[in-house]
Amino acid sequence: MFGLGLATKIYIAIETIDMRKGFEGLYGLVRDQLGHDPLSGHLFLFTNKTRTRLKALVWDGSGLWVCAKRLEKGRFRWPEAEGKHSVTMRPEELAMLVNGLDMKETRQRNWYRKSA
Repeated sequence: MFGLGLATKIYIAIETIDMRKGFEGLYGLVRDQLGHDPLSGHLFLFTNKTRTRLKALVWDGSGLWVCAKRLEKGRFRWPEAEGKHSVTMRPEELAMLVNGLDMKETRQRNWYRKSA
């Protein structure tokens, strides 16, 4: 299994993808479109056009993981960003996203958090 450490960044691809992509296709998207190193150990998340499926790509030190989730009902609330290919997200926000919570309807409390 792979785990998300404090130094692991989570990148959410803004543009939708063809969910038939596997290891090589997602690797190429991370490298060419997002401009990141797929072997960095960071997690990269993608969705389809209807926002009913997502795929994650992550390197665990010995190989790549590709994980997928398909919703039986409803849609993921994907973040939006003008002029960007990806946005970063905290692990708590990722948990909210994959569990169907709308991040726009939540607000972060103003408290100190040391950046990783």
